[in-house]
Amino acid sequence: MPHSSDSSDSSSFSQSPPPSKQDSSDDIRKVQRREKNRIAAQKSRLRQTQKADTLHLESEDLERQNAALRREIKQLTEEMKHFASMLSSHEPLCSILTSPPPPPEVLYATHSFHQPHISSPRFQH
Repeated sequence: MPHSSDSSDSSSFSQSPPPSKQDSSDDIRKVQRREKNRIAAQKSRLRQTQKADTLHLESEDLERQNAALRREIKQLTEEMKHFASMLSSHEPLCSILTSPPPPPEVLYATHSFHQPHISSPRFQH
């Protein structure tokens, strides 16, 4: 009998056991998990690409705004130089700057601050 048990032992080592239900369900779960992971990775790459595209468009928009603002600064600087030049050429000729200021009572004599201005029909009841 020991001989027959030896032969049965050797035959069990040479043959692979038939796949059990547990092994096949584990394989199915592995395949499902890999598929789910593949889809998640694909979605992640798509989101990453969309984010990069959005950032690129935003960057281009900011570059355009920056260029427009730089043009506006240049224009306003030129306008300021023009007005400064006009003012400097006007100052020597200005009678207001060369004459002494009038006394304060002359400035305020024509104005009455105590009477309300109700000349508009909106304010009349």
